[in-house]
Amino acid sequence: MSFGAKLQELRKEQGLSQELLSEYIGVSRQAVAKWEIGQSYPDIENLISISDLFKVSIDKLVKSSDGPCGLREDSSQEIKKNEKVIEFLCKAKKKTYAGRGAEVEPSRPSSHDLRYIEGDFKYIDTYLGGRNFAGEEAVWQEDTPIWSMNYIGRVLSEEFSGSFLKEVLSSVNSKYPYRGPLVYENGEYKYHTIITGEFNWFQGYEEIYYNDKKVYECFFHGGNIL
Repeated sequence: MSFGAKLQELRKEQGLSQELLSEYIGVSRQAVAKWEIGQSYPDIENLISISDLFKVSIDKLVKSSDGPCGLREDSSQEIKKNEKVIEFLCKAKKKTYAGRGAEVEPSRPSSHDLRYIEGDFKYIDTYLGGRNFAGEEAVWQEDTPIWSMNYIGRVLSEEFSGSFLKEVLSSVNSKYPYRGPLVYENGEYKYHTIITGEFNWFQGYEEIYYNDKKVYECFFHGGNIL
């Protein structure tokens, strides 16, 4: 399978248009189109961006192969090692803010705290602010902190819908256990996120559009802390 065919396959698997993929990578839509039909080839920086986005090794991207593209080996091993933590984290996210879970006693003045406990795992999400906000999600195992993610974001317009954001975050999955899926749409609202790195060390950005107008944005980063 050629590089262009692999790129097209990966893009369609994630429900991305050529235009949206080009935004993620920072190139023109025409560049992506030329890559997919084999008229040109991305440079090393763009290959790294594609590798990070789809979690496929550069080696597998550029080498001809008859098999489908798969997760890069180091990513697959890392995910397997963190499987239980990721499973718990996704469940905790769906039970707390995304699931309209009840807040617990604030840990800091005027903070909003949400907590979920199952077995020897504990999850706490604590944030400050409202339209402009900042916070941290963290996971403990047997009272030892093992993973953390910090975030800061802001509402940009009155068209923002908190219900839509919760709907998005309720769709968190084990492949991208940070915020929402890469792309999510409902009516006039559209969400997408860009993530680089792996579960143990990552950074990302998410935004929401209402009828092509950006109404929300949030930056986040984190990883394992053991």
